[in-house]
Amino acid sequence: METMNSQLRIQEISALLPHRYPFLLVDRVLSVEPGVCIKSLKNVTINEPFFQGHFPGEPIMPGVLILEAMAQTGILFAKNTDPDGLEGKLLVFAGMDKVRFRRQVVPGDQLIMELKLIKRKSIIWKMEGKASVDDKVAAEAVLIAAAH
Repeated sequence: METMNSQLRIQEISALLPHRYPFLLVDRVLSVEPGVCIKSLKNVTINEPFFQGHFPGEPIMPGVLILEAMAQTGILFAKNTDPDGLEGKLLVFAGMDKVRFRRQVVPGDQLIMELKLIKRKSIIWKMEGKASVDDKVAAEAVLIAAAH
């Protein structure tokens, strides 16, 4: 993946991420500029298993799952930035800072995740991210991942 306009569909995403249903939370990569930024989407539907209990009668996507979708987007970014260096390695959440939730995400929303690389040092990746619906920020955070 070399150009900013490159997209990844679910088959390519599944080849890069170890996550599977119901925990795969990225439906498509809209664009990626290796070493710089990535943009992905998740279509939020009432069929999501977490809506059965969060909350009956008023379904809201849990904030931790919004952060997880952002983290999965970060893994896709890293694997597109350094495919050889990360081959056979697992990237895991190592931390998060400056987390803020700005609006609720509900069934029917299309969640757009955008992450930018802040810095990379050895096996540590630090990215600034936001998740939006209809150009309104739903969540933002600084995410840290480590390769194992």
